[in-house]
Amino acid sequence: MNRDYNTFFKRQITLDEIGLEGQKKLGQTKVLIVGCGGLGSTIAVHVAASGIGAIHLMDFDVVALSNLHRQVYYCLDDVGASKSETLAVFIKARAPFTKVTYTKHALEKTNVIQSFKDYDIIVDATDNLAIKYLINDACVVLGKPMVYGSLYKFEGYVATFNHMSEQGRYSTNLRDAFPKIATDIPTCETVGTLNSIVGIIAMLQVNEVLKIATETGELLIDKLLIYNSLRNSNFILKLEKTQTEEAVLAIFKEEKYLGLPCDIQDPSLLISASDLKKEIAKEGVRILSVIEMMTTKYPFKIHETHPLSTLDPELMHLDSRKKYIVICHKGISSYMATVRIKKQYPTLRVCSLIGGIDKF
Repeated sequence: MNRDYNTFFKRQITLDEIGLEGQKKLGQTKVLIVGCGGLGSTIAVHVAASGIGAIHLMDFDVVALSNLHRQVYYCLDDVGASKSETLAVFIKARAPFTKVTYTKHALEKTNVIQSFKDYDIIVDATDNLAIKYLINDACVVLGKPMVYGSLYKFEGYVATFNHMSEQGRYSTNLRDAFPKIATDIPTCETVGTLNSIVGIIAMLQVNEVLKIATETGELLIDKLLIYNSLRNSNFILKLEKTQTEEAVLAIFKEEKYLGLPCDIQDPSLLISASDLKKEIAKEGVRILSVIEMMTTKYPFKIHETHPLSTLDPELMHLDSRKKYIVICHKGISSYMATVRIKKQYPTLRVCSLIGGIDKF
């Protein structure tokens, strides 16, 4: 097969605004995409097909049947497989000029700086509010642009945050638009979402990535684009700088960025505090902690410790005759770990402590 670079990107290079110079800039750009669901999978495929030099995909989740109506780059045979790994395989076959890497663990405060530091553009394609703020704040700390996308039913939101101007000034960031993490916003899992709005918002994010990389066109900086697919309406909300970089840095130092909604957790992978107290007395029960750093005493005996940031189920030697209870502070990291362990060991009895040891 002819894989001549200029032939591959001929239609793009033909654009006066892009040309060979713009295509070269795309090839020199490294993009990290957090989340490989409806937004992230679409964004990744399209930016790779446009000639971005390197893409890193970050997602701890696996493909579910309920994903497929909107996450169209996965198929039925992919159900149960790692999203980031499956997407990387697809892109490698589709975009020969893009280097693709992936990570199968969750983004956390403990790994965010190391994860972001080598990339030029960070794309938020997540559906978790706490993680969106973690991405934003880390981008402010590192001085990197963040291409933001979010969905709510038939509406979508897009912006480019923390972009440096020619005058050396950073544009507004997520905390200028929404100063605090909301705790009452339902997820797509709860209220649903339509295939079309997911694709539209993803493509608007792709558009921002390509414009940043090629230094072409007008970016969505100091503004938030709100698109409603039912009304076919666009509204641009102008944003003003209300948070200094120093203020965001102070927040980053203190914030824990926890907040995986409990209503999307599989009940079969959970155990209550009262049931755990009964299990502790039994033989064959092992408590596995995924807490990065414990500053107080555990309220019960811990048999194993595997911090979530380094947890790799493939390297764990778990005994199928025993039952494993995974614990953390809030019941969020432990649930993530439980899902990953269960994927590697489908028949293993493993569950996450609801609410974590903070509510034990």
